[in-house]
Amino acid sequence: MAETEVLGQSERSRELQARVAAFMEANVYANEARIVEQINAGPTRWKAIPLMDELKAKARAQGLWNLFLPDSEHGAGLSNLEYAPLCEVMGRSIWAPEVFNCGAPDTGNMEVLVRYGTAEQKQRWLAPLLAGEIRSAFAMTEPAVASSDATNITTEIRRDGEDYVIDGHKWWTSGAADPRCRVFIVMGMTDPASADRHRRQSMILVPRDAAGVTVKRALPVLGFDDAPHGHAEVIFDQVRVPRASLILGEGRGFEIAQGRLGPGRIHHCMRLIGAAERGLELMCRRLLARVAFGKPLAEQSVWHERIAESRIAIDQARLLTLKAAHLMDTVGNKAARAEIAMIKVVAPEMACRVLDWAMQAHGAGGLTDDFPLAHLYANARALRIADGPDEVHRGAIARLELARLGPPRVEPGTHGRV
Repeated sequence: MAETEVLGQSERSRELQARVAAFMEANVYANEARIVEQINAGPTRWKAIPLMDELKAKARAQGLWNLFLPDSEHGAGLSNLEYAPLCEVMGRSIWAPEVFNCGAPDTGNMEVLVRYGTAEQKQRWLAPLLAGEIRSAFAMTEPAVASSDATNITTEIRRDGEDYVIDGHKWWTSGAADPRCRVFIVMGMTDPASADRHRRQSMILVPRDAAGVTVKRALPVLGFDDAPHGHAEVIFDQVRVPRASLILGEGRGFEIAQGRLGPGRIHHCMRLIGAAERGLELMCRRLLARVAFGKPLAEQSVWHERIAESRIAIDQARLLTLKAAHLMDTVGNKAARAEIAMIKVVAPEMACRVLDWAMQAHGAGGLTDDFPLAHLYANARALRIADGPDEVHRGAIARLELARLGPPRVEPGTHGRV
């Protein structure tokens, strides 16, 4: 039985996997170096890339566009389980997700607008995002607080007549440095006095060019600035937007975040699995081609162990991620929260380990941008923090596991032993 049949993937998903893989072979891998050349050309790295625009137009013409959206009115109408393997293929290249208009944070922001946006918000922001005409940013993390606990967020969203006024200091706002970014989704407090800590926060749409918005600097990830997209530190100083900019309603920020982050974590994890697969492939090619101490590296037992461990870890991570996707589709995000937390721990750790071994196999070359490995590794390492650090997800998993047992039972005569 074919692997795809075992995993319950639909015929449509298998067909799209083949088409996306063929597009990657024909258009993406061969152009990665050219994309970097175009980014580096000229006085600034923060600009639109002509080659990227060409590839996006080609992908859209082939119907390989907005594949992440389960709403068939706007996207491909795929379930999480059907889309996950496509995400894996795209994850083999840093640049590929944007080519198919499936790159973060736009994917999550579009999902928010599809699920919770008003007709006006959809017309103004969703339509150009779906068309790939603009990009967006998601502003949640703050430098002054431990943002892994989002109830710590201090950005203020105050009502003032028919407007909201926003004051806050954000960083790691992915996409904010991109010149094509036109809108932020900002999370902040509308009711800091609420007794329910999870009803204090709201999300609001802020135009990038609104008065008082300052993109202070781009933040590199282990030396990679991810231009022209980037991750930025942003100041919101007395930024005024109409009340109609609020998403869903006051105090609904955590509700929106949970709806946004569940699918996003599936996407991140499957992309990491794709990155690890490419790392393993490049590792094996390198080991077969290089000779040291009189024999190919591929014949040395230490590399046998690393290849085997890589294959085992990748397949384990994939199966767990597909299980999480299946549960999200069938019983919902809340019921799948343990599996979602587990994959967010497993996939980045696995990808870091496999990519580290792949870099080691390439020697000093693995540390350079002559190969995609260092950039893929930097991205994987960042994802042990982004969308919730490992420690937070492990804590959630442990609490759910303990809760399964209920309160401890003390049997007569055991003197409190359980």
